Amino acid sequence: MNTTILDKKFLEWTKDLEPEEARISVFNHIRDTPYLIVPAFRDPEVGTSGILELNKGSCQPKHFLLAAFFDRLNIPVKYVSYPFKWQDQPLKFPDNFKEVLKGLPVSYHLSCRAYIEYKWVLLDATYDPALRTAGFPVNEEWNGLDDTKNAVIPIEEIIHESLNERVAYELAQKSRYSESEKLLSGEFVEKLNLWLENIRKI
Repeated sequence: MNTTILDKKFLEWTKDLEPEEARISVFNHIRDTPYLIVPAFRDPEVGTSGILELNKGSCQPKHFLLAAFFDRLNIPVKYVSYPFKWQDQPLKFPDNFKEVLKGLPVSYHLSCRAYIEYKWVLLDATYDPALRTAGFPVNEEWNGLDDTKNAVIPIEEIIHESLNERVAYELAQKSRYSESEKLLSGEFVEKLNLWLENIRKI
């Protein structure tokens, strides 16, 4: 993990800000990082700083980073998994997604709950504003206190007591994928990333 870039960005995003302003700033910067699935970033040791180096990342590195920076702000954070199906999301998928969506297995979205003002608040910094036009649920105005909307329509919520517990949970779930489901998932990621890049060019 590149701690130098973590230190630099944390200072850049929070310097001279009041506590509420600092947490909003961290959330907004992470949210505004372009969403892209980078499989290597599923490893917290790689993804937490890798997302800053590449300036791209999906829900996992975004929330690894959010948790790391909220820890520096002395805000307790828990990781939260949301099993979901991409084919059940209200997104404007291009026609060439139809076949790959049919056989996709359940995916495992990650966000955080942070303890703010005596309550556990859902924080979801997944989608950047450029994706709004394709129906992605962007959290544009977080007030620093209340729940944001979830980036997915979930099947259920699983709260993890540690980062290691979340990593083990996802690995265990994905180990049950069949070979065909693994291939479809890889194909979907390629199509999704290309589509997202094309959205940003419009």
